[in-house]
Formats: sequence, structure tokens, C-alpha cells
Amino acid sequence: MNITGLLHATFLVADLGRAAAFYEDVLGLPPDAGRPDLGFPGVWYGVGTGQQIHLMQVPNPETGLQRPAHGGRDRHVALAVSDFDALVRKLDAAGVAYTLSRSGRRALFCRDPDDNALEFVSAS
Repeated sequence: MNITGLLHATFLVADLGRAAAFYEDVLGLPPDAGRPDLGFPGVWYGVGTGQQIHLMQVPNPETGLQRPAHGGRDRHVALAVSDFDALVRKLDAAGVAYTLSRSGRRALFCRDPDDNALEFVSAS
């Protein structure tokens, strides 16, 4: 048996509309119309070939948990980005706070409206 890829990462959100605005308007991800009715609100987003981010609006068992200021010290998903400078401009324009990676790579960490940590790494 070999693990051959990561198919999706799932984030819990409190307000699907607010979260969708971040993922669609700020990050530019298109929603996947193929998401079936799972009995709770959610959205799937394609990222790359055969990979997705899933948002689920369900009760969060960690409500009130204090998250580290730097997303690199928290659980997170790392995403490759083709134009790092364009991402920085989009985050700045939207007022989204971020911290640069401490590894020396061209990367940054930010949080979505529900405090889920995301890492973006320059693919070039």
C-alpha cells in the first residue's frame, strides 16, 4: 500500500457565506457544483488537479480555542501559488493579515474568517 496523494482538506466554518466570500473573492477559487447534498451546508473548491478544499458549516467542537498568532505553529494546509506577489496584493487589498514564513521560503500564512490557518508557497 502506498499513499498516492492528498485529495482534500476540510475546514469547519460558522458562516458559510462569509467563508465563501473569502475563498471565492479573495483567493479566487471556483466552487465545485458537483458537491452532493450531505445534510449540512458546505462548499467544495478545486485546487489543482484532483484536489479540493471542503468547507463544512457544522458545529465546531473547538469554539473558543486560542490559536497561535503565526499559522506555521498551528495545523494548516499548504497550497502552491503561481503568482506570490498577486496573492500578497489580494490579501492586502482585502485587509487580510498574514505573516511571512520563518523558513526562508517565499511563503506566507494567513487565516480564513473562521481562524483556519492556510500556508501559501510560491510555486516559482
